[in-house]
Amino acid sequence: MLSLEAPLAIVDLETTGGEPARDRITEIGVIAVDGFEVSSEWSTLVNPGAAIPAPIQALTGITSEMLAAAPRFGELAGALHERLAGRVFVAHNARFDYGFLRREFERAGIRFLAKTLCTVRLSRRLYPAHSGHNLDSLIERHGLECRARHRALPDADAVWQFLRAAAREHGDEVLWVAARQVARQPALPPHLDRAAIEDIPEAPGVYVVYGEAGRALYVGMSRSMRSRVLQHFSAGTAWASEARRIDWQRTVGELGALLREGKLVKELEPAYNRRLRRPQAPCMDWPHAGPLGIVERDLEREAAEIHVIDRWCYLGAASCDAELAELLQGARAPRFDYDHYRILARHLARKGVRTMKLAGPCTVS
Repeated sequence: MLSLEAPLAIVDLETTGGEPARDRITEIGVIAVDGFEVSSEWSTLVNPGAAIPAPIQALTGITSEMLAAAPRFGELAGALHERLAGRVFVAHNARFDYGFLRREFERAGIRFLAKTLCTVRLSRRLYPAHSGHNLDSLIERHGLECRARHRALPDADAVWQFLRAAAREHGDEVLWVAARQVARQPALPPHLDRAAIEDIPEAPGVYVVYGEAGRALYVGMSRSMRSRVLQHFSAGTAWASEARRIDWQRTVGELGALLREGKLVKELEPAYNRRLRRPQAPCMDWPHAGPLGIVERDLEREAAEIHVIDRWCYLGAASCDAELAELLQGARAPRFDYDHYRILARHLARKGVRTMKLAGPCTVS
């Protein structure tokens, strides 16, 4: 329970970008607080094993040269896990920092779970008359000191100063009541295991919610599945109380998740998905001489899929030569689906989409 005596870990990260599935941590800062007093401070640079974009270097001042001799996350994961164990995870925009750390721990083969407190949400609860709640706004509003903005330990210290300022301005009781309110986890139906929800990765994929007797209630997709599933319960989605089981399938990327979602909706006919269009006869011009492959890659897992299309019919996804040959030989009868057409046309209109021409005509049914 959050209170004045609760052990806290105030955490801030610097990263190579904003996507946990693609980007990596470059610096970690942790301030341990016990009895609302600092008990230790710790920080380290982290070698991300990847180049740091120039705008990120300019923002943080952390360069690739500075990180060359720094440890990889896997080398310090065990000690960091012990440092955070049993503490409330406090961060400004906690979803970002917690999501990055969970993903890095997952890569290191370590399961990381913690209660979280987001000081952005806490600021909004305690100071509703103010419009700005990012860290710069808090520093200006409360006169906080930050000796090096966009560095991990100084930013974590600014968050700690904010907690103390809020305690002075509102009193301990009001602060911790507000903290308990914003840290409250969404209530789950008794038949759902929270640990099973936590095991859903922050990665692209599709999830299926089942009710009693294995009836499909809802099919959804997300680039960050776990966060999206928890949002359903936080928002009190219509099917939330009926949920008994949630299955999920990780995909290489967002396109694969969108296409698989549409396919599962038609196959399972879930009770709470909005009605999708029925398949229609193809009426759109196909601008290619034959089948086309759209390539999606997951650099983290070194995985790739080729989504095969012919005359706007989605034939399926192939992850090896044998699967690709099967699709091109027409082993699966393709059908035109308007929802798939909309997804594919929108994706192909983007810049930088990697495609490849494929040999072998396909028969459309």
